[in-house]
This record gives sequence, structure tokens and C-alpha cells, in this order.
Amino acid sequence: MKWISKGNKKKYSLKRFFKSFTYAFTGIKTACKSEQNFLFDVIFGILTIVFGLVLKLSIVEFAIVLLAIALVIGMELINTSIEYTVDMAMPEIHPLARAAKDISAGEALVCAIISFIVGIIIYLPKIIALF
Repeated sequence: MKWISKGNKKKYSLKRFFKSFTYAFTGIKTACKSEQNFLFDVIFGILTIVFGLVLKLSIVEFAIVLLAIALVIGMELINTSIEYTVDMAMPEIHPLARAAKDISAGEALVCAIISFIVGIIIYLPKIIALF
């Protein structure tokens, strides 16, 4: 694949616009195949959506859950891209490279923890109401 610098690109193109979706889906597919945490987040997100449908969340609750899922999955993709970039730029172990990867993993973890708390706030009252 040939890399094109931003300065050499055409300004706008419908073909390029639709091609960008291909690249994005390829990135998601790559993350699913190579990153255990990303695949776990996707599966857990799907289960959370199904559980929300079963518990008949309100529109607002469902929107909040979807945003939380998107936040976790998005941060996991950012974390993965940072880790790949650091590995490419610094193949040998370096304290700053390790720190960059650890911090990136930390931000993904913080988002997952907050999303879990949001899930408890939304789902727990509904689960309790069942009993």
C-alpha cells in the first residue's frame, strides 16, 4: 500500500469518502482478530444491548448505555492504535514507550470502569424490580 501525505491528496472525492469506510471496517476487523480486550468489549457490548432490550430500558437509558459502549470500544481502538504505533516506532523496550502504552491502557480501563458503573446505575434497579 502506498502512503499519501495529506499535502498530495485531492481535497474532496466521493470515491475517497466511501473508501474511508473500507479502511475503518478493516481496522475494526483487525482489532477483533488481534486484540483480546477489544473482542471482549464488543461481545460484552452486544450482550449489554440484548440485556437492555430484555429489560425494556427507556430511550434515554438505552442511549446512555449505547454511548457507554461506544466510549469503551472507541477507547480500546485508540489504545490499540497507540500500542501499534509505539511498537513500530520503538521496537526495543524503552521506559517512555512502556509509559505511553501503559497510560493508553489505563485510559481504556478508566472508561471501562466508568461504563460498568453506569451499567450498574441503569440495570441494577431494573434487576431488583424483577424480584
